[in-house]
Amino acid sequence: LCEICEVWIAESLFPCRICSWVYHDGCLRRMGYLQNDSTMEVMETAHTETGWSCNYCDNLNLLLTEEDMYSLMETLRQCKIPDTCLTLDDFLHYKHLVHKQQFEKPMGEAQEEQATLQFSDLDPEKKRHIEWPDFLSHKSIQLLQNLQPQNSLLRMLTPKEWERACTAFLALNQDSDGFIGESECRKARHAWFHKHQKNTPSCSVSISHVGPMSESSSASSRSSSKSQEKTLLATEQEEARPFDWPTFLHENIAYILAAHPNSAAVHLKPLA
Repeated sequence: LCEICEVWIAESLFPCRICSWVYHDGCLRRMGYLQNDSTMEVMETAHTETGWSCNYCDNLNLLLTEEDMYSLMETLRQCKIPDTCLTLDDFLHYKHLVHKQQFEKPMGEAQEEQATLQFSDLDPEKKRHIEWPDFLSHKSIQLLQNLQPQNSLLRMLTPKEWERACTAFLALNQDSDGFIGESECRKARHAWFHKHQKNTPSCSVSISHVGPMSESSSASSRSSSKSQEKTLLATEQEEARPFDWPTFLHENIAYILAAHPNSAAVHLKPLA
């Protein structure tokens, strides 16, 4: 049954990939949940593996408590952030003010670089601004990670999400011993928990790759050699760290929730 009109017409129902509700496109338009320019997008994605999130599941702000939401809006009001769209300058201005409030000192150069990369993740289509809903989703997932205990986040997952996470784990556990490695865990994040993008290449790079030295310099060569050694050591350590099903689920809760919005913005970027 359509969640809005409670009438069943099988050939025109759009299922939400997060919850168990389904909708008519006409009902979505009538309620203002679906604009004309997004109708085709919903029709193309609702029945694919990527899927479509309904208006309720698309909004990460609804996962916050009333107190957390009030605190967030009060901070935004104090920082005088525009509630339409944010440029990079707006975004950095907000990050600087919040950092100074929390740590009572200016934000460093490396932290500003990180904030710039976050902005790029939130603007995968290179529009040079991020939409207000995407900014709120970005802040919401941060608050959920920082303020909510793991058990509370687990209760936010829907039966569909539990099932999909279990399917992902079983597919990676090919030897059926009940454990997978760290690299396999990362594959799951990129395959499903990583927010799907609309054929746009990632514009984010590691901070260590910003402003590289010349490849011909000896310092660069030594740095590259050390980096490879660290990578190999990290890979060995990762593979030595097994993940059972409960650990796998706990490690990925934030990524599952961050994938809720339909937007192409990446609210929580998995490590490469």
